[in-house]
Amino acid sequence: MATPPQLNVLVVDPDPGARGQLSALLEREGFTATPLEDPHRATSEVRQGRYQMVFLGLGERQADVEVLREIRAIDDDLCVICLTDAPSVESAVETMKHRAFDYLQKPVTEEVLLPRVHAAIKKHGLLVNVEERLNARIGQRVRARRHELGLTLKQLANRTALSVSLISQIELGRSAASVLTLYKLATALDVPMAFFFQSV
Repeated sequence: MATPPQLNVLVVDPDPGARGQLSALLEREGFTATPLEDPHRATSEVRQGRYQMVFLGLGERQADVEVLREIRAIDDDLCVICLTDAPSVESAVETMKHRAFDYLQKPVTEEVLLPRVHAAIKKHGLLVNVEERLNARIGQRVRARRHELGLTLKQLANRTALSVSLISQIELGRSAASVLTLYKLATALDVPMAFFFQSV
């Protein structure tokens, strides 16, 4: 069975702090984020057809909204989420006129952003490699809990009768854990199995 492609996101923002923070957050969520400083290069990037979603940082200039117009001229269906640290009714109306999925004020918190991203994925029918994201999230939780308890891989392997290699692969998100393996890990780490699936 073919693996669905990973979600590729273009993050366009002249502000290096905002651009870096958003890109890092998206990468942590398992997306592929490509940061871009110059908004005027966004159209050439979009023209390549590699992205399913664009985050477009807007300033106070009308030229920033023009970039959204140009993106729409190239791809009428691309999911675009606009972010600004200078919100106004006028720019909000302009972005919605050009069918931006959302218009958010910076700085955007993870709690605000992620539900909007998942809503956009659902509305646009975007394909995401769910299995890879799930494996990565479970691996992160196993590793975090192991570190919290001060256990080495070898000690966890001894507690579970699993190999060090398998546990390492699970922690790196490179191997899918069976239900029995998750049960052994949950028991050894003194957590309910549901712990591995929180915020997934």
